[in-house]
Amino acid sequence: MIFKFRIILDILDDVFRDIEIRDTDTLEDFHNAITQAFGFDGTEMASFYKSDEEWNQGEEFLLFDMSEGQKSVRMMNETALDTVFSRENTKMIYVYDFFNMWTFYVELADMTEAKDGQDYPNLMFAQGHLPEHPPEKEFTAEKLDELNDDSFDDGFDDQDFESLDDFDFDQNWN
Repeated sequence: MIFKFRIILDILDDVFRDIEIRDTDTLEDFHNAITQAFGFDGTEMASFYKSDEEWNQGEEFLLFDMSEGQKSVRMMNETALDTVFSRENTKMIYVYDFFNMWTFYVELADMTEAKDGQDYPNLMFAQGHLPEHPPEKEFTAEKLDELNDDSFDDGFDDQDFESLDDFDFDQNWN
C-alpha cells in the first residue's frame, strides 16, 4: 500500500510538498523524504507528534533517543507508518530543527496501490519556496490576559536589586 501525504509548512504562504511513500516504511524514512523535499540537510533533531483533528500535539516519536534510559520513548526508526496512520488517524505534526522550530502539518490524503516501476518515496508535487528564516513562533499562554492580574503579586516588583546586602544571600553557598 502507498500512502500519499501533504506536508504543509506552518506559515501564511502556501508552502507544501506532496509525497508518496510505502506504508511499511518507517517514520525515519518519512523524515528523510521530508527533509529532502524541503531542501534541509537532515542533520538537525526532529520529531513527529500524533495529532487530533484540531492539530493538538500528542505523543512524540523521536529521531534520536536523548533520554539516556530515563524513560520509555518511541523512536522513528522503530515505527512503521501503517502503525500510526490510518483512515481514522490522518494527521501528525512534524518539527525539524528545535532551535529554529520548522513546524509542518502532515496529513494522509490517500491510500493507493504501488505503481510498477515507481520508486518510493516519491516527491509528487512541490508548491512554494522555503523562506530564508523559519516563521516566528510566539509561545504564550492562551489566557495570558487573565494571568496579568494582581493575583500573582509576589512583592518583588517593587524591590531594588542594586544591592544584595539587604537579602539573606550567602555568596559562598557551594
